[in-house]
Amino acid sequence: QVQLVESGGGLVQAGGSLRLSCAASGRSLNLYDLGWFRQAPGKERDLVAVVSYNLRSTYVADSVTGRFTISRNSALNTVSLQMNSLKPEDTAVYYCAARNPFKENRKDFDYWGQGTQVTVSS
Repeated sequence: QVQLVESGGGLVQAGGSLRLSCAASGRSLNLYDLGWFRQAPGKERDLVAVVSYNLRSTYVADSVTGRFTISRNSALNTVSLQMNSLKPEDTAVYYCAARNPFKENRKDFDYWGQGTQVTVSS
């Protein structure tokens, strides 16, 4: 079974930066798309960024474009989210996730981490 473990969350002032990392164990995720979601209190979980298994495509939500960058290291089985120019509205629990792009419903994510809290103070 795949396990995803996030790290790097914490408290930062507005305008600061954080780098989230997610390490996978249990199997190689080289053929999986990897993504980051976030969920703020009282709100739905939203997709933040996705990088495809072959690195040919990357999606970043409009709300974080130009500030957040997703990257992956297939050799280490990790995915990272570099977050710059953080704003209070970026405060949320951030989750990494993996999906098999070859299955019939390729949009659904198959594996999830437990989440890491990011708090941005004003």
